[in-house]
Amino acid sequence: MIKLNSLQYPNVQNLHISSEYSLSILKNNDEFTKLEDEFKKKYSFSQLITFSFSQSGFLGLLLDLSKKGKIAVSIGESYAIIQAAKQFESLGFELEWIGLQKDGNINIEDVKSLKADFIFISSYIIDTFVKVDLEQVKSLTNAIIISNASANSSKFSDAIYFDTYKLTGFSLSSVLLFDNDLFDEQVIGFKDITAVYSILDALKKQFFVTSQKDIFKDKLIEGFGDDIYFLVDSNQTLEYSLHFALKNIKAREIIRTLALDSIHITNGEGCSLGLSMPSRVIQEMGYEELISRNAISFTFCKEFDIEKIEKVIKILVKRYKQIKVLNEQ
Repeated sequence: MIKLNSLQYPNVQNLHISSEYSLSILKNNDEFTKLEDEFKKKYSFSQLITFSFSQSGFLGLLLDLSKKGKIAVSIGESYAIIQAAKQFESLGFELEWIGLQKDGNINIEDVKSLKADFIFISSYIIDTFVKVDLEQVKSLTNAIIISNASANSSKFSDAIYFDTYKLTGFSLSSVLLFDNDLFDEQVIGFKDITAVYSILDALKKQFFVTSQKDIFKDKLIEGFGDDIYFLVDSNQTLEYSLHFALKNIKAREIIRTLALDSIHITNGEGCSLGLSMPSRVIQEMGYEELISRNAISFTFCKEFDIEKIEKVIKILVKRYKQIKVLNEQ
């Protein structure tokens, strides 16, 4: 299996957790406390709670924060947050948005004009993995920065959380790390111990390779010629990711076809399974839906030799041409 979608869909492992981590009012729960402390120490935060990585889960966080100040959300965040933010607005609450530019970067002018006390913004954009300079964001606002740290963690984030499904393959709760009293303290009995254990274990095993991007890019250009184009600058994406587009084809068609060759790729959230939803982020950048359906992304967690890379590209090109012929009939 050639796995080129590791940031969206990791290898699902057997889920096993020792009964030692179970919680009880009749014991001191030392094992879980050690686990929790290890997680907090890894990212240098003092508090840990768990919550649902879903529209309702993020809506709960937004409602909690709304009692303390104004909120802003980057349009480049996970769909669950975008859904929650829109529902938050529909309930009558005010919220500021940080948009995306045509090149995939955040609209820094939106940041400059913010009057928010809290910002949901990560060090990378979902789907394209364009890097976001949180140090610059920090210099332009006094707002507390809350970030998705599943693929990359920034020291300029004031609180971080994790996409459990993308890290573990299971729809468990998410872990949220922060300092002081940003969120209410959580009773230990309400903490999802399985999620804490599984996410930390996945993060320990998480591994990316930065040597593959340029090689794959050159070979893709060589193989596809004028049929390939780039919606974002590869030099501005995470070092272990590559985003590109193929003309006159829907990404889900080649995703499904390549799966039969045991080559796994994606075009964004939920799409490596060949679902019909186009990239929301590409459309937010200002491109029409048809263009957003051309988008594909690779992420690298393994180093391949040149022969293997050339073989993969050859299969990609072959399947692409076959699909184009079938679409023309």
